[in-house]
Amino acid sequence: MRTAIFKMITHSCKKNHMNKDISAILPSIKTSIPGPYSRQYMAELAGYESPAITARYLARAESGGVDCPIVFAKTEDVFIYDVDGNRFIDLTAGFGVAITGHANADIVIAAQDQLAEMPHAMGDAFPAKNKVVLAKKLADISPGDLKRSLFANAGFEAVEAALKTALLKTGKPGIIAFENAYHGLGYGALAVTSYRDSFRQPFLSQLNPHVSHLPYPVQSDGFAALLEKTIQQSSIPIGAVIIEPILGRGGIIEASLKSLQIIRDITSRYNIVMIVDEIYTGFGRTGQWFAIEAAGVVPDLLCIGKGLSGGFPISAAIGTDDVMSGWADTPGEAIHTSTFLGNPVGCAMALKSIDILESGLMSQVNSIGSYFKDMLYRLQKIFPVISEVRGRGLMLGIEFKHGDPHFTLKISKKLLQRGVICLPCGIAGNVLSFTPPYTLKIPHIDFISHQLQQLLEETI
Repeated sequence: MRTAIFKMITHSCKKNHMNKDISAILPSIKTSIPGPYSRQYMAELAGYESPAITARYLARAESGGVDCPIVFAKTEDVFIYDVDGNRFIDLTAGFGVAITGHANADIVIAAQDQLAEMPHAMGDAFPAKNKVVLAKKLADISPGDLKRSLFANAGFEAVEAALKTALLKTGKPGIIAFENAYHGLGYGALAVTSYRDSFRQPFLSQLNPHVSHLPYPVQSDGFAALLEKTIQQSSIPIGAVIIEPILGRGGIIEASLKSLQIIRDITSRYNIVMIVDEIYTGFGRTGQWFAIEAAGVVPDLLCIGKGLSGGFPISAAIGTDDVMSGWADTPGEAIHTSTFLGNPVGCAMALKSIDILESGLMSQVNSIGSYFKDMLYRLQKIFPVISEVRGRGLMLGIEFKHGDPHFTLKISKKLLQRGVICLPCGIAGNVLSFTPPYTLKIPHIDFISHQLQQLLEETI
């Protein structure tokens, strides 16, 4: 069976490769990976960047080692070009940002036009006109009666704006979050994040102590009782529950739809604000505008970012009239704002990105995602080391069961050498995630599947 399926998938790849122009839409690797210029840049960076970031790889890079990142030089559609002239297929969409393709021409033009006209406004004092247009557009596409946006720059800022909103609305400081969740690394967001102890441990003494973490509700059995008991027995009144409908960095794990409905029901009964973090899953990643729509519930606050603009730091917390009423009308100086709030370039790019999604690109997510997921299921039949295929739309992952805790990282590094960029995720780092631009094509998927087959054949 294993040999037969392997031949079938390989034949599919070869059939697509018969097209004489196929090489133009596949990776092109010209040097060792990382190449000499990438190693040179990374060695230079070692002297100027905090050692907490990419510089931790650099000691080996300085001595000519290969265990350092490639350095990007150019992006285009699903491709990344490094400083050595190598071309890679990007299955991360730049951490989920480039949903319409890297350097999408229409979005670039929108940004250039706005830059020429006005690159900066004064978001809370004198807003740009397209901040108004974007706020109205977000109200149009958001579920239910979500209407009022509180703009920010990074995803974690949207989370922190949502947490502030919940406190102002309810007057209750307690928060319920979930294990393995990732909501960002600012102090407010880090308090509700539980992904990786290493993120939290150095800062525990300064984090909000009013946060409880419950098991992530993959199943709904017993969940209602646990949630209600936690609320009732908390020594601090609970004012917010925050959840990712699908864990991103936590391993591409879906909350059960019934559990999301339970959260909505219980938070409504206890006057608690339901916050849904769709920074990763929003804007069509799962085949719908927002992943929460599959559960048929509307939260009080929706956090968005990443794919909102296709490449500019802009985010928002979108709330109902009722929850946002916790913020009193500004007396002239906003008590929550930032210098770049509602930046006109980010707003212009976000409006164009939404327009592209509405014009048909988002409708391709389910069909391309289904093809991709089917190929992963076929690989699972061949290789028992793949314990699970999971995800929705173009937010997919495969979990490996292997004695080597670094197995998934090794696979991702070997894929990089073959021209494919993807990242491990999950608490144990044993999930290979696939969150590509929505412009990914079937020949790309066939190539990726073929590379994975070959690697697993060689490695297992």
